[in-house]
Amino acid sequence: MTIQLNVVREGHGPIVVLSHALGCDLHMWDALAAQLARAHTVLRYDHRNHGASERAAGALHMVTLADDAAELIEREAAGEPVHFVGLSMGGMTAQALALRRPELLRSVVIANSSSHYPDQAPWRARVQTVASQGVAAIAQGAVSRWLTPAWVSTFEGEAAAEALQQTLEATDADGYIASCNAVAAIDFRESNRRITVPTLVIGGVQDEATPMEMSQAIADAIPGARLVTIDAAHLSAVEQPAEFGELLIDFWRSL
Repeated sequence: MTIQLNVVREGHGPIVVLSHALGCDLHMWDALAAQLARAHTVLRYDHRNHGASERAAGALHMVTLADDAAELIEREAAGEPVHFVGLSMGGMTAQALALRRPELLRSVVIANSSSHYPDQAPWRARVQTVASQGVAAIAQGAVSRWLTPAWVSTFEGEAAAEALQQTLEATDADGYIASCNAVAAIDFRESNRRITVPTLVIGGVQDEATPMEMSQAIADAIPGARLVTIDAAHLSAVEQPAEFGELLIDFWRSL
């Protein structure tokens, strides 16, 4: 079933699609999108169950999010392959999409993400907390892992943290739980070896949610993938949009 996704289109040029993290929305990309739109067509969207996109009842799987992205690309890009940039859950979407629909992609960027979670206990605990107390119960703790304390202590960082927490708290609880379960269940360790799309992996050196070893594992599995680092926590594109953008443009120029 096709889900109505909230999409924002900006700029002109080669098409870039931005896919956000769990509990965020397309505004996570505001600063980066403004930078990229100077020379690209930037498409950013809210995942199902997030932001202004449609809610869908029932269980969710990462391949469903990849299929959502594929439908969006087919509709919005009119047959032109795109650069797909995913962060965290968006990076998991990218891993599934690159295997399922490589013809839609010029490249993929997998930032601050994972290919597998061997320990399911933290996810089960988070789901139980949200089910019993709502998303607000986990929001402050989540945002504290998303950004470095040093950046949050700045005026810009404090405002970003407040906005992110408000977005997370406004996320539908059932939809968030379904998305948590989809993230917890991923296992791309073997399938990533079959990806043929040019791939850049970005790891945050201060990322506690998806530590560098998770980015290293993704890069090691995908043939020809490049791994670069950024001095940021989990939402690296929020904290360091200029540096994140430079990494993207350097990668695209190398193709």
